[in-house]
Amino acid sequence: STISMDSLKTSLLKLECHFTWALLKEHVSLEALEETILDHITFLVQYEIRDYNLLSYVNHLKNSNEEALRNLKKAEEAIQKRHPDEIAKRSLVTWGNYAWIYYHMERYEEAQTYVSKVENICKKLSGTGHGKIQLPEIYAEKGWALLRFGRHYFERARDCFENALQSEPDNPDLSAGYATAMYRLAGDAQRYGGEQRPCLEALKRAVELNPRDTTIVALFALELQRLKRGDEGERYIEEGLQKTPDFPVFLRHAANFYRKKGEVNKAVEILKKALALTPNSVVLHHQLGLCYRFKVLQLKKTRYPPQQVMENLIQLAISHFKIVIDKKPVFFSAYSDLAATYAIGKRYEEAEETFQKVLQRNDLACDEKQDIYFNYGHFQQFHMKSESKAIKCYIECLKIEKDSYSRKKCSEIVETLLKQKIESGLGSATDIGTLGLVHYLNGKKQEAIECYEEAIALDPNNEEYLNALAELQLSI
Repeated sequence: STISMDSLKTSLLKLECHFTWALLKEHVSLEALEETILDHITFLVQYEIRDYNLLSYVNHLKNSNEEALRNLKKAEEAIQKRHPDEIAKRSLVTWGNYAWIYYHMERYEEAQTYVSKVENICKKLSGTGHGKIQLPEIYAEKGWALLRFGRHYFERARDCFENALQSEPDNPDLSAGYATAMYRLAGDAQRYGGEQRPCLEALKRAVELNPRDTTIVALFALELQRLKRGDEGERYIEEGLQKTPDFPVFLRHAANFYRKKGEVNKAVEILKKALALTPNSVVLHHQLGLCYRFKVLQLKKTRYPPQQVMENLIQLAISHFKIVIDKKPVFFSAYSDLAATYAIGKRYEEAEETFQKVLQRNDLACDEKQDIYFNYGHFQQFHMKSESKAIKCYIECLKIEKDSYSRKKCSEIVETLLKQKIESGLGSATDIGTLGLVHYLNGKKQEAIECYEEAIALDPNNEEYLNALAELQLSI
């Protein structure tokens, strides 16, 4: 063919589209993401162009390139209908995706045609020769795609929206994207630890620019609730229920608000309504599971808990959590939720299996793994009543060096457990040696040395302690 493969590949890598934004399939469950996008298209038709573009990329990741081409065709039809005066400008991402998909199908002529279309438009728009162009529409599309791929992408999404807002500070779509990314990062920092950056101002600004967008209004309300301004937040939620009573994304946030407020029955009612509209939504199943588990824990506190009602609620929670991890195996916190629910129902073997299943995965981030070890330790300590196994779990968490809330909690608990034992006179050389290891893992070398010396005094030939001590003395 007349096309040089090297120059085609070089040109493809310069395009701004889903194929060049480093969106990795191991961070998502393609089935669940595809269902989310299809729901989105049904209920938020104004974003259909970007949804069809993203869907085409997801189709490609699932090895259905023909399907990808059909969805790009739908994106093109939507562009013609919505932006008849700026078809070329609005088609850059779509054409970029076309070029890549044809390239992967080894239809190089067609790939080159689309590359050339994009390059020509960029030349016209930028007045320079090279194809890189910084359009707010492209930034917005990239930012929203990053958000869809989960927590590993939140910082990149925030930066993407932030950069674009510099040239268009009043753009409602960019403002909503920026606020959403900030909100997600704040939630992440709250769960795993990390830098807490306030996001209320960003949300407030987005609400001013998007008063009709109840999704962003709901996030604003949830943030007010997190800041102990729940009454103020609730007014926004009630208003949203009036404005968009049948919009599942809003309903999910509203239910979350009421669950956190402690009005679980109201949350369940809202979630059931949302689930009827989007039966495949993983997030709704997860929220329902949390609600049913919350109800069980509430009943457990009463004087005469109704056993049959509790059994039914436990079973409901379990079935919803199982749907979540079947449909979205990378939803890691759901494994802990499922295991904890089994434990409440005294189904200890299944709880144990659930922890083992998630700990065997090799795609857990450090803080996620620490979180699971913390929950596993809690299970061993309080349900299985095995302090020694709990200590092992907490130490596994400490071996992962990342600073996180779970690591801090594990550190406090394991130190307390060991010190109680040692101070009560029941501590063996093993307990003292283990405390030495805990100090060592927390970077407290002097305390570690003291513990190892004490352990060796009780157990003079212990290789492990002798080696650990020698290593520590060398490192000081």
